[in-house]
Amino acid sequence: MSFDDELDVERECVDAFLRDGHTVVRGLATAEEVAAVRPAIEAAAAQRTAGVAPLEERDTYGKAFLQAINLWRLDEHVQRFVFGRRFARVAAELLGVDGVRLYHDQALIKEAGGGHTPWHQDQRYWPLDTDRTITMWMPLVDVSAEVGTMTFAAGSHKLGYLGKFGISDESHAAFDALVEEQGLELRTHGAAAAGDATFHAGWTLHRAAANPTGNPRPVMTVIYFADGLRAAEPDHGFRWHDLKTWLPGVQPGELAASPLNPRLYP
Repeated sequence: MSFDDELDVERECVDAFLRDGHTVVRGLATAEEVAAVRPAIEAAAAQRTAGVAPLEERDTYGKAFLQAINLWRLDEHVQRFVFGRRFARVAAELLGVDGVRLYHDQALIKEAGGGHTPWHQDQRYWPLDTDRTITMWMPLVDVSAEVGTMTFAAGSHKLGYLGKFGISDESHAAFDALVEEQGLELRTHGAAAAGDATFHAGWTLHRAAANPTGNPRPVMTVIYFADGLRAAEPDHGFRWHDLKTWLPGVQPGELAASPLNPRLYP
């Protein structure tokens, strides 16, 4: 199955992304396409997360989801999904750039009874000298309004770097207070069908509710950055880790273009 066809992005999606730091593209993949690739993604994720402690023994971050990164390196079917031009073109159009590279993919499995995902900014972890980053978040199953998609603080991407908070109880409290102080509007895209996709900027504050149902909520994400960017000098341990792990061999100031960061569009 190929995801290399291209989709024209509606102007209202681009405008929403620029204004709010997030948007949704309904039906970016068909239910049939998602059903075909889901087993490969879940098998690769299970391989990556083998040995994880039981849910009740984890901290807030650990209870939020099972996390499995760079699954494209484990399975050719997953690679075709992650490398899909259809998705990468949408990312480039929303960012307003000529081309995008892969930072990494990431399966996020919110288990049955899994906890909430605290407020955070993704780009806090990334050693990239830019704000031209974007994440595609696509559920692999239909998601009811009860479980829901993510909640975003509209316009928060314009505030930039808001502090060295990892995903934690601390980040949730600090950003909850900031959202109230700044009067930021909270928005969610509600229920989603398998194959719908939200996109959000690296600095956009977001959170997700707990999963009160008896079924897991598997999601596949792909993180993109504008082609031609350079690695930044890491200012904390998480960014040093990401530099060595997801940009192997790249030194601060050099082009962010390791073998793990192929150009996906055009």
